[in-house]
Amino acid sequence: MPVKRVVDVEEAVGMVLPHDVTEIVPGEKKGPAFKKGHVIRDEDIVHLKRLGKNHIYVIQIDPDELHEDQAALKMARAISGPGIIYDPNPSEGKIGYKADIPGLFRVDRQRLYSFNLLGKVMLATLHDNTPVRKGELVAAGRAIPLVVERQIVDEAVKIASQGDGLIRVVPWTRTRAAIVVTGQEVYEGRIKDAFGPKMEEKLLSYGLEIVYKAITPDDVQVIADRIHEAIGAGAQMVLCTGGMSVDPDDVTRLAIERAGAIDIVYGSPVLPGAMFLVAGLGDVVVLGIPACGMFFKTTVLDLVLPRIIAGEKVGREQIAELGHGGLCLGCKSCNFPICPFGKG
Repeated sequence: MPVKRVVDVEEAVGMVLPHDVTEIVPGEKKGPAFKKGHVIRDEDIVHLKRLGKNHIYVIQIDPDELHEDQAALKMARAISGPGIIYDPNPSEGKIGYKADIPGLFRVDRQRLYSFNLLGKVMLATLHDNTPVRKGELVAAGRAIPLVVERQIVDEAVKIASQGDGLIRVVPWTRTRAAIVVTGQEVYEGRIKDAFGPKMEEKLLSYGLEIVYKAITPDDVQVIADRIHEAIGAGAQMVLCTGGMSVDPDDVTRLAIERAGAIDIVYGSPVLPGAMFLVAGLGDVVVLGIPACGMFFKTTVLDLVLPRIIAGEKVGREQIAELGHGGLCLGCKSCNFPICPFGKG
């Protein structure tokens, strides 16, 4: 443990202040001239004497210890993976981490737990799989005491530096999408399509280009053909809306199979969104969006869509994990993603 002691101010160069040194200028200011944690320099001696500090309390850092700012900076280099930036000038042992690109924020939760289990160091983050904008704060960490044992910092660095850093931002990789709206009544013009525009708005919010749109009858072959037309137009993901229940005339799921999709996962432990479908057709992802996508602002699609745009493979295991936190509370004023939905 570092020892606090009194020394002559001239002997304090290189030592650390364990408290603020206040400066009072009558009628002008009262505040810290030197903050806690400041490492005393030669040029500080005159200023300290002017404040009446011929002797001061200091901490001398031993070779097996690190100043809080040194510790924070050393950990930051290990914590930061691709798509993460941080201020290289820590303040009182604290560093904020920001997204350097728009994309999907990822954090290794098990390693984050191991990191914080060490004590004397900490890192707080956004939830895993959170969509973020460039420049958005995604995490903040610090060395907790003024002086930290080097061994603890080294262990924190070891934990954080495994893989691609403890935190990272995955860039959006799928940029082109298509919308295939199913429904006999919409196709025949008896009701106005409300599903397509809602999906279009959601896709555009992620900056995707919509390369194909179609409205189809409840015909398995026609829907399958439109899916292939969408892929031919360059779509990297195809959203098929409606027709996802088990009613005999809901045939969208069958059409996705007819189109040749594989790895079909039908059903999710999320409400709204139990009848959601995700499948693969070559490199293209096909999504079946149940009717809840039209009636609710936030559904399972909002949990899955960012991960798919970031190029992640979403299969049965990833869908099953959504059950914890997968119950939307249906708040009158929806503040998603600032809510517990999808934060399991």
